[in-house]
Amino acid sequence: MAEMESLWYEKNMSARRCRWRVLYCQYRVRPSADLTRHRCSMHSLRSLFRFGNGPSSSHTIGPQRAATAFRERHPEAASFRVVLYGSLAATGRGHMTDVGLRAAFAPKPVDIVWKPDESLPLHPNGMEFRAITGEGLETGHHIEYSTGGGTLLSDTTPEHVYTATSMAEILQHCRDTGESFWEFVGRHEGPEIWPFLERVWETMRAAVERGMDAEGLLPGPLGLQRRARAFYRKALLMADMYFRSDALLAAYAYAAAEENAAGSLVVTAPTCGSSGVLPSILYYLDKQLDCNRDDIVRALATAGLFGNVVKHNGSISGAAVGCQGEIGTACAMAAAAATQLHGGTLQQIECAAEMGLEHHLGLTCDPVGGLVQIPCIERNGHAASRALSCACFSLLTDGLHWISFDDVVSVMVETGRALPSMYRETSTGGLATIYRRGAGSA
Repeated sequence: MAEMESLWYEKNMSARRCRWRVLYCQYRVRPSADLTRHRCSMHSLRSLFRFGNGPSSSHTIGPQRAATAFRERHPEAASFRVVLYGSLAATGRGHMTDVGLRAAFAPKPVDIVWKPDESLPLHPNGMEFRAITGEGLETGHHIEYSTGGGTLLSDTTPEHVYTATSMAEILQHCRDTGESFWEFVGRHEGPEIWPFLERVWETMRAAVERGMDAEGLLPGPLGLQRRARAFYRKALLMADMYFRSDALLAAYAYAAAEENAAGSLVVTAPTCGSSGVLPSILYYLDKQLDCNRDDIVRALATAGLFGNVVKHNGSISGAAVGCQGEIGTACAMAAAAATQLHGGTLQQIECAAEMGLEHHLGLTCDPVGGLVQIPCIERNGHAASRALSCACFSLLTDGLHWISFDDVVSVMVETGRALPSMYRETSTGGLATIYRRGAGSA
């Protein structure tokens, strides 16, 4: 499996090249002239911020999207068969992959086959669909990959709106024009992006507030209690303002992350597993800085731009690069948003985002029991705290630094490639082994 994943990294580092390779192999479809011209452009933020039910964007939302599309192409099928490979098979039960698939194919039956020790060549999150007639004949076949954040490799319709695809290019453009990051987003996305981002913020805020009100056990065998509400109450009793602020931020991050773990509606930022970091920062600063709606939405645009750069040039998939691609990217996005809300310059915003990602390099993805609970929920809280710390540190400086954001994205990919598969969302190593040995406690 490791050799197959290495092949994907070495020969298919660009998801855009992979996408057309898959489409041509399966359907003999060649890219149109227009898409060929723009295949190196970055997608709209609509492809980064996705609405869906947790606990996982790559293991729940992505497979469910793929199953829905396959079912719609084969209305004649009496039943379906799905084979899950690699990380999808290794942690799919804990991530409710099977639940999402059955919901997508309902009321028709679906047979799910799990092959955690086998991998398809283009990405660790591979799946194979077959449509079966009432007579038992195969009437359709499709191979798909869930590449992170709910995105599928065969997605061919996202808007390609950004010709600048590195942070260096974006920074240079903004310096030349005098635009801010959020103005850069608005000019490329068009005015319709702002109502979309308002909806993103409303959904994020609702997840935090639902999580703040909820108590009791999270689903699954770990017996993990929700803690956000208790954190919030304790925070209000703290006299020391420093600890109180950190506790409030943790409460907000836990609230959104616990909602995700419970399978509730969240926004990928950039994934479901890291969906508590950015909302908690925005929710906290909305109250602390007395922000208005435009402030928050513009900060979301800037955060999304940094997340998009990582997704385009690297990966946000825990199965591909470990948790550094999820929590690390989320921390970078939140640090950028926080710095902007504090009045930071372009250079300070980029510096904060760079630190947020840099200091998560090498972070493994080894979920206990294959669930998006331990260590995922705690990591959301700690990443939110670190994001605010990065913003503070960058604001103390002029924003000049040796390591660029693009450099860290490149190193993250290199580091992810070096991580053994047991540390990339397979629950076969690291913290996950503690649960299997029966040594852990909730």
